[in-house]
Amino acid sequence: MRKLRLILGDQLNSQHSWFLEANENVTYCMFEMRQETDYVTHHIQKVVGFFAAMRNFASDLEKSNHEVVYFNINDTKNTQSLVDNLALLLKEKNIEKFEYLSPDEYRLDTQLKEFSAHLNLETEIFSTEHFYTERADLETFFKGKKQFLMENFYRNMRKKHQILVVDNQPEGGKWNFDASNRKKWKGEALIPQEISFDIDVTHIIDAIEKAEIKTIGKINSKYFEYPISRSQALIQLAYFCEHLLVHFGDYQDAMHTDKIYLFHSRISFAMNTKMISPKEIIETVLETYRRQENVIDISQVEGFIRQILGWREYMRGMYWMLMPDYKKENFFENKNKLPDFFWTGKTKMNCLKNAINNSLDNGYAHHIQRLMITGNFALLTQIHPDEIDAWYLGIYVDAIEWVQLPNTRGMSQFADGGKIATKPYVSSGSYISKMSNYCDACVYKKAKKFEADACPFNTLYWNFLDEKQEKLSSNFRMKMMYSLLNKMSSEDRTKIKEKANHIIEHLDEY
Repeated sequence: MRKLRLILGDQLNSQHSWFLEANENVTYCMFEMRQETDYVTHHIQKVVGFFAAMRNFASDLEKSNHEVVYFNINDTKNTQSLVDNLALLLKEKNIEKFEYLSPDEYRLDTQLKEFSAHLNLETEIFSTEHFYTERADLETFFKGKKQFLMENFYRNMRKKHQILVVDNQPEGGKWNFDASNRKKWKGEALIPQEISFDIDVTHIIDAIEKAEIKTIGKINSKYFEYPISRSQALIQLAYFCEHLLVHFGDYQDAMHTDKIYLFHSRISFAMNTKMISPKEIIETVLETYRRQENVIDISQVEGFIRQILGWREYMRGMYWMLMPDYKKENFFENKNKLPDFFWTGKTKMNCLKNAINNSLDNGYAHHIQRLMITGNFALLTQIHPDEIDAWYLGIYVDAIEWVQLPNTRGMSQFADGGKIATKPYVSSGSYISKMSNYCDACVYKKAKKFEADACPFNTLYWNFLDEKQEKLSSNFRMKMMYSLLNKMSSEDRTKIKEKANHIIEHLDEY
């Protein structure tokens, strides 16, 4: 039976059972398409990274004697549409059965199901064999519950997979060492030079330019720094475990003007494209910890594992549990547009300038820069969730909707009204100062509220609480802040509103 098997750009799992042995009756297909490059404006490094990893994967399959049909972005046969490309090959190859791996994005899942439903041949969907959980696991886990707390899910996952668990109790005496993961980096722990693969991608950049694909951000004129193969991903993981894990937990929330990556692994692009699995990452981290328990504290390891076994699996499950309506959530009814400086990095606010320029230059920002700098500012200035969703999905190399959307619309923007986060992640300038050195060289003063040189985050924070009081005052995690707000004089509250409104109306002047 002649089979056509589709591999999407984020399904580069060479360890999948599909590839155990070559079969002359099976043809694999992969496509670079305008359908995927154009649905949002992506970072140039994201497009380059996906194309480079896909091409490498296709080449490896061919070396293992698998038949592969690969359409480059400028291929004359490329229709630039997933279903049209598939229809072309099904006819051309006289295919009798169509098979594909279950997509992780709702848009593609719907497109392929609708396409398959109209085919006059057998179709079968396979697991990507990547995640710890199945799509519907969270829906089952939270059935009948009013709150969908990640911590409850995370503890269950730890027990289920016996990770940092002894006699069904947490190793080290705590399920969560988050309180130990909030140190400001002041240079006391030396950060090794990040590993870089310097992959020559000149030919891919040329192809993107020829196709006239609109992109954002910057790229080295020749090199791409992140892993584009499984072997490189394993090198990246080994480097993290041997050189960075020892301080990861301590400084995972820290930010610094001179250090882009600090002790972060930079493995997310490889993991989200499935070149490397969460299970083997966690197993490697645990093996390193067991070998160096006298050097590496459990808080470093648990902090890392929580991001993968907890948040990553949780976000995927929540995405599939809440879609498609989730993409329309706008609890605060925010309506504003993103300021231009999100696309240029040209702002006087030092924290935003650093976080945005890191994003534009590297297609990267770690979770606190995304959550408490750009996301915090977007929520305080009441940006429409669609605007910030499109920015996050486009600008980061590792961004795929199943992980981006619940993190952005749920955790960062609280647009779901609390399905994912128990409170809005907003703060004044004091938090930014606590976790970074951004405030040191900023033209705005973190201790001021109303003056011309007052930190905009301060006024915006209290204005946000004031404006959203009807929706948030009953939130138990917000009671202390509302108590402080309600003790303010009417004069101060008026000054806050006037100043905040001026900022929001003139964002690109700040």
